[in-house]
Amino acid sequence: MNANVTNFGVATPHAGHDSQPIQLIRRVLSLLSCIPDSLIAAIGRFSIAAVFWKSGQTKIEGLAIDLLNGEFVVGWPHLSDSALALFQHEYNLPLVPPGLAAVLAALAEHLFPILLLFGLATRFSALALLGMTSVIQLFVYPDAYPTHGVWAAVLLYLVARGPGKLSVDHWLARRYQDS
Repeated sequence: MNANVTNFGVATPHAGHDSQPIQLIRRVLSLLSCIPDSLIAAIGRFSIAAVFWKSGQTKIEGLAIDLLNGEFVVGWPHLSDSALALFQHEYNLPLVPPGLAAVLAALAEHLFPILLLFGLATRFSALALLGMTSVIQLFVYPDAYPTHGVWAAVLLYLVARGPGKLSVDHWLARRYQDS
């Protein structure tokens, strides 16, 4: 009897005579492979932007924007005392003074998520947030690797694959590729 191996490593007695469960698995996998990369990238951009934006919002006062919760307070943002205290006493980052680190973190957690939402400078923004994630993992919360691993996976996807078709980057590339 000739045994052929399918994509799943399952031996079948005859080529072309897959069992119904194998045929169903093939159909499901075929359907799943039709999920557009642009949809994955858009969901990834929105999700990781929300994570960093919400963290950035905890570091400032005077500006509060949470469209999903309906919070919208526009004012001149400034670093909160609690954020400065965290960087002075808890975060213990090497080489960067706590005041500067707090300002840079708050700025990064607002700027790069906005860029990601629009899909503008996506790969650069994702790379910057990946660097920030690495610093957080190594120096701030080393036991939070499950969470940081998820963040890193989303950010690496955006660095490697880009923002997808639903982005300013894609529009700019199409507009200027003939120039």
